[in-house]
Amino acid sequence: MLRRSALALCLLPVSGLAQTPRPDLGAPDTGDHDVQLPNGKSQRDEILKAEHEQNLKDAAKLAEMADELKETMEKEDRNVFSINTMKKAEEIEKLAHRIRARMRHD
Repeated sequence: MLRRSALALCLLPVSGLAQTPRPDLGAPDTGDHDVQLPNGKSQRDEILKAEHEQNLKDAAKLAEMADELKETMEKEDRNVFSINTMKKAEEIEKLAHRIRARMRHD
């Protein structure tokens, strides 16, 4: 964690220089331009549409997994959980993280 923070601080001035417009090169490319697919549709719009559909599928799977986890936890002792229950909770967490990352475009 400390090493990652130190690296980020070292690269901060360099990243700032990379975004500085130079008169001989014009403005830096921010990547905001949209590519048109051969069918005439916007590539960005198609990516967003696909991500939305995947988020809906993953959200349905997430709800199903959460219900399964709840049922399993109700059957188990309140003080001891099985390894499978812990793994199921980790899978739910990972799936939720993937959905969140897709929503933020990380």
